[in-house]
Amino acid sequence: MVMKVLVCAKRVVDANIKVRIKADFSNVDIEHSKMSLNPFDENAIEEAVKLKEAGMVDEIVAVSIGIDKCIDTLRLALARGCDRAILIETDNLLEPINIAKILKKIVEKEKPDLILLGKQAIDDDANQVGQMLAGMLNYPQGTFISKIELEKDTVTVKREVDNGTETLKIVLPAVLTADLHLNEPRFIKLPQLMLAKKKQIEKILLSELEVLVKTSTRLLKAMDGEIKKQCKFFNNVEELITLLSKRMVM
Repeated sequence: MVMKVLVCAKRVVDANIKVRIKADFSNVDIEHSKMSLNPFDENAIEEAVKLKEAGMVDEIVAVSIGIDKCIDTLRLALARGCDRAILIETDNLLEPINIAKILKKIVEKEKPDLILLGKQAIDDDANQVGQMLAGMLNYPQGTFISKIELEKDTVTVKREVDNGTETLKIVLPAVLTADLHLNEPRFIKLPQLMLAKKKQIEKILLSELEVLVKTSTRLLKAMDGEIKKQCKFFNNVEELITLLSKRMVM
């Protein structure tokens, strides 16, 4: 069974770093922050590598969109087991809809059987790209995936839902978004990082893809999310109901 998997590798601020707001509240200050691979994308890449080790996948292609420094992120993906990497070079801050448009072009070029990406990125927490990409491609999709069983023409997945898990059997090609419960990403060793430097990274300018990038939102102000709220303890339910009744009247 010859199968290709496309995975995403977004460059984000390291999950262990606390970002700060700029003095003028114009945005978050990440200029000198440690950057890393998006944790949810790590799960997607790990699962693709496990499928390859099981003999179900022949090639894994990693894709990143952004500035030249995203090469470091792609090197991490290659060190984790990806075979090739593609960098879509752009200085623009892209919204999820534009990311999906760009990935659609790459899917049409690479023709993977399976697209695996993290369910969301930890910088914007949008959780939109996978769903939008599936819609644009008219592919079936599975989101919040916690288990994958790949077959010849189908993939059976378990996905996290509000009241438990849901099992779906999806016809390939398909788009899947990985949850943190999918697996435990492996530790990268130094020899793997050294070998990753020898692997191929293809660079494509955003302008070459002929994608119409349109901005529909703008950032007005960035504020620290740590807001102290007043708390009140109640001795019984009746006290709570009384307070809520007063608030409703007001």
